[in-house]
Amino acid sequence: MTQLFSEAVSPRGDRWSVIDLEGKLCDIQSPQSGSESNALILLHDFDPASSPAESALQQSLEKSGFAIIAPRAHRSWWLDSPIPSFDTRFTPERFVIDHVIAEIGRRWNISPPGIAIVGAGMGGQGALRLSYRYPARLPIAAAVCPSIDFHLAMRDDAETFAALWNVYTDVEQARQDTAILHIHPLNWPRHQFFAAVDTDQLWFDGAVRLRMKLSALGIPCTTILENSLGDSSNTFHHRAAEHVVAFVRERFGAESRRIP
Repeated sequence: MTQLFSEAVSPRGDRWSVIDLEGKLCDIQSPQSGSESNALILLHDFDPASSPAESALQQSLEKSGFAIIAPRAHRSWWLDSPIPSFDTRFTPERFVIDHVIAEIGRRWNISPPGIAIVGAGMGGQGALRLSYRYPARLPIAAAVCPSIDFHLAMRDDAETFAALWNVYTDVEQARQDTAILHIHPLNWPRHQFFAAVDTDQLWFDGAVRLRMKLSALGIPCTTILENSLGDSSNTFHHRAAEHVVAFVRERFGAESRRIP
C-alpha cells in the first residue's frame, strides 16, 4: 500500500515529493517528458545531509529527467539482515527488492530491465551489492565512492559504525557480507559503474580491490579511480555524478535494444 505523506517538503528539496510505502518514507521525483520509460532507485549515504558525494549525485540526477524513488533506511547499510531501527517486518534489502521495485511498476508502469540502482557511499555499496545479488532485476548499477570495505570501518571506529556491530558478531562475518563477496562469476549485472578518489581514504582501497576482483573474473565494468593530483574531492564528486547519469542513460539504451 502506498500513499502520499503529509510531510510538506522532502528534505531533498522542492523537486521531490514524499510517499509512505508500507509504512516507510520514500522521496520520489516524477519523470520529465521523454524519460518515462526508465526509473532509478537512489540509495542514500550513511549521513546524506553531510555527504558531498550524495549531494553531487542528487544534483545530477535531478537534472536527468528520470523517475526516481529514494527510500529512507537510516544507517541500515541496505543489508539483508533484520534492522529493528528500520523495520521488524522486512530487511532493508527486501524492502527495495519486494516493495520499491513493485512501487515503480505501479506508479510509472516501469519494470526491469528499465530500472537502475544508484547510490553514494553507503548507498553506493548497497547499489552494487544488490545488483550482484539480483542481477536480473537490477542489471544496471552505478556508485560514487562506494563504501565497499565497511568491515574495516567497523573495526577502526566501533562507535560511528555501531549499527554494523548490531548486525555482525565480528569483523570477519561482516567481510563475508560485503559486495565483493557477493559477486557471482557466472551471473552478474550486465552494466556496472563506480568511481572513487584517493582523498576519500576510508573507501578508496575497497573500490580498487573491487575492480581487481571483477577484472580477475573477466566481468566487464566501467570505473573511474583517481589520484587527486590537486583536484578537490568536491570537483571529483560532481564529475563522477555526471558520469553516473551518462552511464545509466547509455545503458538504458543498450537494454532497450537487447534481444532477450
